[in-house]
Amino acid sequence: MAVRVGVLGATGAVGQRLIQLLDPHPEFELAALTASDSSAGKTYRQAAKWRVDSPIPSDVAEMTVQATEPDAIPDDIDLLFSSLPSSVGAAVEPGFCEAGYVVSSNSSNGRMDDDVPLVIPEINAEHLDLLEVQRDERGWDGALIKNPNCSTITFVPTLAALTEFGLEKVHVSTLQAVSGAGYDGVTSMEIIDNAIPYIGSEEDKLETESRKLLGEFDGASLTHNDMAVSASCNRIPTIDGHLENVWVETEDELDAAAAAEAMEAFPSLDLHSSPEPLIHVFDEPDRPQPRMDRTVGGGMAIAAGGMQETPFGLQYNCLAHNTIRGAAGASVLNGELLAENGYF
Repeated sequence: MAVRVGVLGATGAVGQRLIQLLDPHPEFELAALTASDSSAGKTYRQAAKWRVDSPIPSDVAEMTVQATEPDAIPDDIDLLFSSLPSSVGAAVEPGFCEAGYVVSSNSSNGRMDDDVPLVIPEINAEHLDLLEVQRDERGWDGALIKNPNCSTITFVPTLAALTEFGLEKVHVSTLQAVSGAGYDGVTSMEIIDNAIPYIGSEEDKLETESRKLLGEFDGASLTHNDMAVSASCNRIPTIDGHLENVWVETEDELDAAAAAEAMEAFPSLDLHSSPEPLIHVFDEPDRPQPRMDRTVGGGMAIAAGGMQETPFGLQYNCLAHNTIRGAAGASVLNGELLAENGYF
């Protein structure tokens, strides 16, 4: 029997990606959509300015959009996917959890809370057990799980593949697509023929979320990884696909061949949306590239390449589709992990 799911914030960019992924999903039945009060009561076709690169699903188009409040959600919904702006998510997501709903959220609020699991299933699925701590501490019947920032998701899987060498220092410089800012986030006059070497709060997310993701959970609390991480974030005029340049210093000797082998061998999971392999390593020195490689693994894989030894440690490039793997797909994958572990 399919798990009945809903989408909070269904009309936005990530909400639309969620609908694109959920409508044909074999394990989930899309049964509820919410948006702002101005959209509530309209059909989804009327409320959403559809911008995804595939037609709006006909059955979803005629669904009625509900207000984003627990009383508007049917009791038989098992799982909610949240793509709300962080300020809205912080205000309303706890209420859904108190009402008994399990929420898989892409919103940035609460990611670093001690009792909120921040999860990339192929990397730290065991952190899901933090939900038991969360329920005990907050008295919720529901639960809240987060996926990381889109730029964090791009490079952390490659770091996870290298942990056996002892991660000590990591520097990452990002070249991030405009879709990561949302439809109204960057104007054409700002970004055409330009690059913007600043994205507000983005560097802190990479530096802190990566250490939490690669931390150790002992059944009661989570200890963050002690590697040093430094990030520099830049917006460039590509539509989709975050490309990142990474430098890694390790305790044990690490050369390009060993790094490529470790990334290629890093295991994926047997979840519906998990790609195989998780990390696709290119031999060509000029790959990966956003336009050519952002849809590797259906947009759910990480692409890596350009491995070389430098005076500042191993250097390589990595890439992920920021609205699929980095946002909507990550939330869906966390939902699949929750289902596999019997959380509803």
